[in-house]
Amino acid sequence: MSFLVFQDVPQVELLQWLARGSLKQNLLRAIRLWVWLRSLYGENSERVILDDCFSYADWRNAFFSPTHPKGEEIPSKHDSHCLCAKTTAEWLFNEKTGIVPSQWQKSMLAHTGIDASALEKLLQQPLFGVTRRSLQSDLETLAKLGWLIYKNQKYYRVSEFPPRPVTLTNETNSSKLSAYELNFLHPDLVEIVQNHSQKINGIQRFFLQLDYVIPSSTIDLVSNWQYELRQLWSKTPVPPIKLTYNSAKIGKFVTCVVYPVCIYYMQRAVYLCAYGESPDRKSNWYNFRLDRIQDITTLEWNNAQIPQNLQQHYPKFSCLSPDYIAQEMSNAWGFDFYLPSSLMLLRFDRDYNERYIQNTIRHETFKAITYQQAQSLICHEVTQLQHQESLLKILVNRSPQDAYYQVYYRHSDNGIMMRLRAWRPKCEVIFPYELRQSIAADVFKELQLYKQN
Repeated sequence: MSFLVFQDVPQVELLQWLARGSLKQNLLRAIRLWVWLRSLYGENSERVILDDCFSYADWRNAFFSPTHPKGEEIPSKHDSHCLCAKTTAEWLFNEKTGIVPSQWQKSMLAHTGIDASALEKLLQQPLFGVTRRSLQSDLETLAKLGWLIYKNQKYYRVSEFPPRPVTLTNETNSSKLSAYELNFLHPDLVEIVQNHSQKINGIQRFFLQLDYVIPSSTIDLVSNWQYELRQLWSKTPVPPIKLTYNSAKIGKFVTCVVYPVCIYYMQRAVYLCAYGESPDRKSNWYNFRLDRIQDITTLEWNNAQIPQNLQQHYPKFSCLSPDYIAQEMSNAWGFDFYLPSSLMLLRFDRDYNERYIQNTIRHETFKAITYQQAQSLICHEVTQLQHQESLLKILVNRSPQDAYYQVYYRHSDNGIMMRLRAWRPKCEVIFPYELRQSIAADVFKELQLYKQN
């Protein structure tokens, strides 16, 4: 018999992991899976009497009362002592779990966004008042999650629990998130979130509003990919994956074999930063938008599909790390850290600069320079004599009282192009010359849209 003991408390982190997607939509199932685990691996008072090898019918007969229906339908109210009659709240809130209902519900409401009345309704539902097919599906899910082994039409208990978010005691009383838990945020935001994440006199005073363009129809898909990636990153070594990707850049579906490195929220969406094959095969690194990933297949490192540029990094991945990506992002402005970097010279109207630009941090390389330094940069950086002379003449017609900045940026990075558009017409790109000409062409096209016929 298995002597592993499952003592995890059903807090948000564990339930989110068990949900394998949207916890709001799969809350009852996640809680039910938690009860399954207590019935299979819990303490003696909770564990059903089963061999380590069992079928669904074996578990059903051990878990429910003898009068429990064996058909396909949802069980009717047949026996008040049968566990299929026990409500979700009764499973969660008792002496064994030690969970305080109000605190648990508060945590769940904050995480899922579910309506309070809807949550209360779910808590009053019989947790195991579901069809046989649903319970059979629960078993299959536990096998996929690594809690059981399925072989020869039987389920086997495991000798080691899979990695998962562990809460062995009720921790919903914690009132402040630690800096360690918030290390994914910008350092300047950590203190704000720590100090204001909790309600003050019952009123929430701090809100973080982000642009998020992912349509609601694909939110579950994004959650599933994040779950899959979390599972992959728990393995040693982390395996390569094959993506089926709907590329907006090249306008078709492509397959890319990559090594997944980390996830970033950037520019209104969530991205997987990965190394290997890019959709256009022009770079080794690429940021894949999660909602455009159609399929993820795990590969072995000896698979012939793995490209040479990726294979050569196995088994040492020192340069395929989140730290490498962070360093590249600090080297030049832009999320597409794998694109070539160039120096840019910008001019802002004096008044606009004083109101909105000076004393703000745009990037580590975004620095104010003098009018004379701007002239020197043109002479030093613009190598084509004709372009250099043209830009120097343009600068002569600009006021020395305006604000001039230099910054290293990622060439063709979409986020940078959008930022430059947002600054128009108060901002002028002086060089690179090619970028200046491209912006001028865009402005001309835009002007035609507003001309009166």
